Amino acid sequence: MNKKRVGHFAARAVQQGFSMIEVLVTMLFISIALLGTAGLQAYAMKVSQGGQFRTQAVFLAADLAERMEANLRGAVAGNYVLANGSAPGALSTACYTVACSPADLATYDLSQWRNAIAAVLPQSSWTVAQTTTGNPSVYTITISWVDRRTDTSYESAGTGENFFYTATRTIAN
Repeated sequence: MNKKRVGHFAARAVQQGFSMIEVLVTMLFISIALLGTAGLQAYAMKVSQGGQFRTQAVFLAADLAERMEANLRGAVAGNYVLANGSAPGALSTACYTVACSPADLATYDLSQWRNAIAAVLPQSSWTVAQTTTGNPSVYTITISWVDRRTDTSYESAGTGENFFYTATRTIAN
């Protein structure tokens, strides 16, 4: 009977709970998992913002195309041609309160459109070209911007990827 008791106490002495090393290893694994989750969340937010920029570019190109269709005479005459630019436009005439000619309405539309792009897309530039003149006219709208900073070290300002969206619209009077 003593043998049985001695064996029972010896086995009990070995099994006394978690050691400090086991707790530290567990905390290490949990911290690595949490850091990985935080990195994945940050990457998902960056990619989500890039998708938002692409969506905004599509909406802005469609906005200008609809403005052209609303001003058919100005669009067919080539008043919506805009060279490569990146500066917001100054509003000349408020065509929503005063009657404007088709050329003035086109200038007003382009200045509003340029302001909207500059406000929404980072480091943006744009071009509106009339690829086919006359009736019908074909316009190509190109919007570009810089997204996703890839190098954010202290030594450099960082670089980004250039994105662009191109839309083509046929306008007939």
